Amino acid sequence: MNYPIVIHKDKDSDYGVTVPDLPGCFSAGGTLDEAIAMAQEAIELHLEGLIEDGQVIPKPGRIEDYKGKREFKGGIWAVVSISPSSLRVEAKRINITMPRRILDAVDRFAEVENETRSGLLTKAATAYIDRRKPRSAQRSKSRQATKA
Repeated sequence: MNYPIVIHKDKDSDYGVTVPDLPGCFSAGGTLDEAIAMAQEAIELHLEGLIEDGQVIPKPGRIEDYKGKREFKGGIWAVVSISPSSLRVEAKRINITMPRRILDAVDRFAEVENETRSGLLTKAATAYIDRRKPRSAQRSKSRQATKA
């Protein structure tokens, strides 16, 4: 997930960071590099809080969607990449069964991507669910309309 951030610098202050897609998520840093690094940590913590509260993770928008807004005028734009599998939420050990050829393919791909098997499977499941959510929601709305 690539979240756009906007960075502002006043004359006598650190670099302040706002995350337009995550209201209430702010950060700062003494340098641009530090501000971006701190923004990544702030976004991860914000997302973890949303997950723990059972809330939906907002999808990242595009810089083009925000740059014309008054509150972001004069800011420096950057994008912070967040891996869903890196979020520090409670992990649970599970036992699954899959064909050996699939497991071998997962392990080979994980090694090439410098991932763990668990990390890769988490990313794959998250991506699959994210792609399927809109269709599921549409089917649910269609069923509700049919019942009415």
